[in-house]
Order: sequence, then structure tokens, then C-alpha cells
Amino acid sequence: MPRILVVSQHYWPENFRVTDLCEGFVSRGVEVDVLCGLPNYPLGNWFPGYSYTAPRRETRNGVQLIRAGEIPRKGNTGPMIFLNYVSWPLLALFSLPRLKGKYDAVLCYNTSPVLMSFPAILYAKLRRVPLTNYVLDIWPENLYSVLNIQSRPLRAIAQAVSNWHYRRADRLIAMSGSLRRRLAQVGKKPEEEIAVIPQYCEDFYARPADPSALQKELGEAFWLVFTGNFSPAQSLETVIRAVCIARQQGLANLRLLLVGDGMSRPALEKLVQEEGAGDFITFYGSVPPTRIPEFCALASGLVCPLSDSPDLGMTVPAKLASYMASGRPVLASITGEGAKAVENAQCGYASPACNAEALAENIVRLCHAPEEERRQMGENARRWYREHYRRDRLLEQLLRFTLEGTAE
Repeated sequence: MPRILVVSQHYWPENFRVTDLCEGFVSRGVEVDVLCGLPNYPLGNWFPGYSYTAPRRETRNGVQLIRAGEIPRKGNTGPMIFLNYVSWPLLALFSLPRLKGKYDAVLCYNTSPVLMSFPAILYAKLRRVPLTNYVLDIWPENLYSVLNIQSRPLRAIAQAVSNWHYRRADRLIAMSGSLRRRLAQVGKKPEEEIAVIPQYCEDFYARPADPSALQKELGEAFWLVFTGNFSPAQSLETVIRAVCIARQQGLANLRLLLVGDGMSRPALEKLVQEEGAGDFITFYGSVPPTRIPEFCALASGLVCPLSDSPDLGMTVPAKLASYMASGRPVLASITGEGAKAVENAQCGYASPACNAEALAENIVRLCHAPEEERRQMGENARRWYREHYRRDRLLEQLLRFTLEGTAE
């Protein structure tokens, strides 16, 4: 039976797709151990039942979890986020001796920070095991979307550190062709040696959901819905301003529902108050991932924004796959790969990142579109999901590339 060590600072009960990925590997006859952190994302508070000291070892759905300590990102201030970023990879080194047995491969599920790949690099080199780095957030650009670092020396250090981590992987996985080209440059690898495997969507996002309970709770309206983490990288202030602009054009039935939580929530709530938008913009809070299809079914349109960093445009937001699976029109406020996906799928409208006026135009356009046109967008979205983001096919590619170095 193949054995894989997965390294990821974030894991269940935090809401990251790596949990489903590991359980998918187990269902395919692979033994999986995960070196991960103590759950406190996104708010920076320990999840119920967790503390710095316990539990440090768990088993969930056949996956063995080895948890290393970290400084929680409490308050989500710049210093606390920095301490969280650097503490886990360092403290995880002390957990390497707790990893028993020989692995056939090491896979780093590399969201932010890039530093989380350090224990994977060290373990793989010491044990002479091939290391695959699945790059989901490109650094240091993603760092700048969270922390406002303007110092040239600090940026040079961040770039050098990021390049070092990418170059130490035996294999790299990118989410898109443009990200592969960038990784080939910083990772000093030929493009043909870097696999392009998009983030897949869990199957439950495609199952029919009944929004009637939510409609009763929230009322009938032309609902625009956002689901996910509230962070600076999402540029949700653009969505709020766009909805306010669209409302001023006579769309009295238009409302925005924000489902989730995160470090930007206080600032976003303040913006809603300043805009006098509390009557038509609702913060719903976090819900279990399995409830997200209910909110998507409620939506007349699903909003997918990103900040205007050109390097963030090389990634496709994970939520785009789940949005498409729901079969609802998508309003993308994105520059780059995500916008291309929406345009190629013909499943909605795309506008440049951080351009509230352009997004407002597309909101008005969607509101005025005939019902049949919106229905066709939803069908196109689901078709694109089936062709490009299906879990079984992409999970098999990930497993094959991690173990054998080929995704074909």
C-alpha cells in the first residue's frame, strides 16, 4: 500500500480542500499521514476542543493527523499574522521525529504561507523521498495582499525566501498555465516538468439544494451571494461599493448576502454602515461547507472577487469551481485566469479586479437579463465544472503525479 506524507499548516476542522484531498487518497487505497497545525483560522481563536497543548494526534476518516504547535493569528493584526506564518514551520520541525515509517512521497499542500513547505523540504531531503509542492498561493505576491510591505529590502528578502522554497521541491503543481510559467521562472524548472492541475470541487457542491428555508428566513429578492473568507485578497469592499452603485440605478430588489468570516469583516461592516447599506447587505456568518449549496441555490448571481494584484490573477479562486458546480450565473471581479474561465465557460460576466463601477454595470446587466439567459448561464457553468473541475479526475491526476511524477 502506498504511503504519502501530506504537509499543510491548515486542516480540518478549518475549511480547506486539503481535508477532502487526503480522504480521497485514502479511499483509493493510500495510507496518508498529515503534518498540520492547530486549528485557529480564520479568526485566530482555537477551535472548540483545541488548545496549544492538545490534541496533538488524531485520526479522522482514515487519515492520521500529527499536529504541530503554532502561535494563533489572534486579532489578525500584521504582527500576529507574521508570528503565525513563521511559528508553525519552525515548531513543526520538532514533530518530524513523530513521523513513523517510510513514505513513498511527500506532498505539500501549499497555501499561504510558502514557509509551510519548509518542514516538508527538510523531511523529504533527510529521508530521500520525492517532494511535490502543490502551489495554491504564489508568494511573495500573496503576502503583499495581506500585509502592506513596501520596503524594498524586505520585499527582496521575501522574494529570495519564496524562490528558495519553490526550488527545493522535486515536483511542482500549478493551478493554471500562467502560474506554471511563473513557477518555471522562479523554480528554475522546465515548464513541461510542472503539472497544471486546477483545484477541484467536492461533489456535494453539485448536488441539488432546496433554498426555501433560506428564502423564508431572508425574504424574496434578487440575491447576490458571496461565500468564503473575508480577507484583503478578496477585495469585498469592491463588491459592497458595486452593489450600492447598482442600487442607485433603481434596482430596489437587489440584495447582497455575505456568507463567511475573516480578518476583513470589521472593516467591511464599517463600510456598510458608512454607505447606509445595512438594509440590503447582510452578513450571515460562517456555515459548514455542506450548507453552501443552499446559499448558492438562493442566489440569482454568485460574486467572485479578487484584489488587483497581477500575480493573484495567475490563480483561479477555489470558490469558482464550487460556484460553477451549483449551476448559477457568476459575476467575477477578477483579472487573469479566473476571468478567462468565466468568459470561456460563458457562465456570467467578468470585470477587472477592484473596479466597482464595472462590476456594478455587470450587476445591472445580470438583473435585467431575461430569465432564460440566466438559466443558460447556469447550465454553462455546470457543464464547465463537469469538464474541468470534477473531483475524481483531478484527484487521480494529483495522486499519480505525487507518486509517479506524471499527471497523464
